[in-house]
Amino acid sequence: MNVPLELVFRGVERTEGVENLINERVEKLHRMCKYINSVRVAVEKPQTHQEIGNPFRIRIEMRVPPGHDLVVRRESSEGDMHDPLGMMIRLAFDAGERQLRKLVGKQRYDTKNHIDPWSVGTVVKLFGKEDYGFIKAAAGDRDIYFHKHSVLNGEFEKLVIGTVVRFFEESGEEGPQASTVHILEKAPMAQNEISARIAG
Repeated sequence: MNVPLELVFRGVERTEGVENLINERVEKLHRMCKYINSVRVAVEKPQTHQEIGNPFRIRIEMRVPPGHDLVVRRESSEGDMHDPLGMMIRLAFDAGERQLRKLVGKQRYDTKNHIDPWSVGTVVKLFGKEDYGFIKAAAGDRDIYFHKHSVLNGEFEKLVIGTVVRFFEESGEEGPQASTVHILEKAPMAQNEISARIAG
């Protein structure tokens, strides 16, 4: 699983089959959008009434940089109270895929027309023991904070001073920060850079 997934069950039995279905659909979302940050899925069964069937409620939240939160809600209506849970999950993810496809298409269009949401910069500070560092953006002279978990594919350990990266800039609690950091060009690790890498 490449995408951080938070999976919540309320009033619904957590089965291997349901988890596998959700994991498969989340992987499909990741194939559509390689830089999706996280997915949260809540599967709920608010109440049970034998005479009207078993209502389910599915909520999917996707975080896509820079700063997009996509939300899907699927709830059993009067006409589909007897639909099985698997079908409800598939319908919810179908709707989520449509939202994500639309957003990705818009971002590609913007990039093609030179409205590029990505920024490029160089790693200038690394604090390996504290799992963070700073990037100097190519446009401007600011140092932008990033955390280990923001580096794609778990490649934080591969970063050295001078590595060229691509990233999304977002507003954090203490100022601008980089998310979805992607290595573009690796720099050779000199001895002084090794010292800087393990500093702190």
